[in-house]
Amino acid sequence: MKRQCLLLCLTVGCVFPAWGQNDHVRIARENSPAVVAVNVAKKDGSTFTGTGFVVTPDGLIATNKHVVQDAIFTNITFNTGVTSGEAIKMASADKVDLTLLKIEARNLPYVVLGDSDTVLPGQTITVIGNPRRLQNTVSSGLISQVRQKEDGTLWHQISAPISPSSSGSPVFNAKGEVVCVAFASYSGEGDQNLNFAVPVNYLRQLITEAGFSLPQTTVSDPVSIKENPILAHIKKAWTILMRLIKRNSNEK
Repeated sequence: MKRQCLLLCLTVGCVFPAWGQNDHVRIARENSPAVVAVNVAKKDGSTFTGTGFVVTPDGLIATNKHVVQDAIFTNITFNTGVTSGEAIKMASADKVDLTLLKIEARNLPYVVLGDSDTVLPGQTITVIGNPRRLQNTVSSGLISQVRQKEDGTLWHQISAPISPSSSGSPVFNAKGEVVCVAFASYSGEGDQNLNFAVPVNYLRQLITEAGFSLPQTTVSDPVSIKENPILAHIKKAWTILMRLIKRNSNEK
């Protein structure tokens, strides 16, 4: 009898591997191509890199509003190394830290948005981001709590670590759906894993208000951005230079 039970356990383990452990592997494999680096050149001459993720195959990208604050030029880098042309800001939310960018592209891999109203404390999450510009870093944690601010807006407190350049990272549930967007963390002495994210239903609302619609199914086509990388770099440098010159002229 014991031998039969052992054989049954081994068989089940082979056919159905450890779901919890492999969820993170599956989510990372399926969604990493849609998670991007948001590269920003600022008005003061500094640069900044944040995280974003593709929500439609024709190049609509979500990130945090503070990532592109004071930007004079923004573009996108995919995990394949492909870099887009200029990313144009299409809309920003009023009460939460969310912005929509748009690039010229087609057949992009994209994420699936979940329903943040169903999120409960204790749920397992997977985060894909670019901490310290280490692209497509995967981390895991829990929904620590759902918090309501004085103005009525909701935050998700999460235990997955959020480091600089991870702002805008998608936070996935066990199904591989984005349920919130990471935007901040406490980093003072004694503060550990106190991180916060914007519930994804605010993103759904922003997408609708901006006049866009979400696709119904996922795609797995390779990134399709047709532009010579050398010419793209020259074009980017020229655009930034002209905008800095224009800005300096306006300030005189």
